[in-house]
Amino acid sequence: MKQTFKNPTRIIVFFLVAVLALGGATSCKSKKKLAAEQAAAAYAKKVEQAKKDLNAIINGTSGWTVDEQRQKVEKIKGENFDDPEIQKLITLAEKEIDMQQAEMDRKAEEERLKKEEQAKQSKYEVLDNQFKSVATASNTDAANQQIDLSLQQFASPDVPVLVIISRVNGENDYDKPTTASRFLHLLKDTKQYKYKVETVKRNSLGKITEIEFLKIW
Repeated sequence: MKQTFKNPTRIIVFFLVAVLALGGATSCKSKKKLAAEQAAAAYAKKVEQAKKDLNAIINGTSGWTVDEQRQKVEKIKGENFDDPEIQKLITLAEKEIDMQQAEMDRKAEEERLKKEEQAKQSKYEVLDNQFKSVATASNTDAANQQIDLSLQQFASPDVPVLVIISRVNGENDYDKPTTASRFLHLLKDTKQYKYKVETVKRNSLGKITEIEFLKIW
């Protein structure tokens, strides 16, 4: 009689152990599956965001500076996404950034040259006005007086005067060399000052030893 009751009990115990083991295995598999699904979802989200950021850079709608765009692209590249579309977008984004950088460099150079020209004009404005006064003098005596004043700026009346008549690819083409005195009398005779001072060399006393003009046609 005892043996009859013992066997069913053992069977029930084995059954419960099997159920618990099966439940544990199933639970473990479910957790792994959930973790895998969450990882896949997170990866897909990162891929989507990367594409969104790259397209914003390509379309010029990101609002980021060039440096910020470069940092964003480098970060995306560091993710090593196994996605052909992202690789293509990275290439396009880098080209767009390079174009933006080139445009910034061009504008910066234009601004530099503009400031340089403004500084040059301001630097030689007094000389330009002095020479202009020779050409615009009301009569010969007045012109001669302005010539005398102008010559005081030079180390001697024979100081070389160079006139640039054209400039091609940064190379200057000069008119026949003349002297300070001859140049000033030319201004008096023609009554025109179609030049601007380009460069000036001075001695230790501050007197002009050579001057270069750019002819304005």
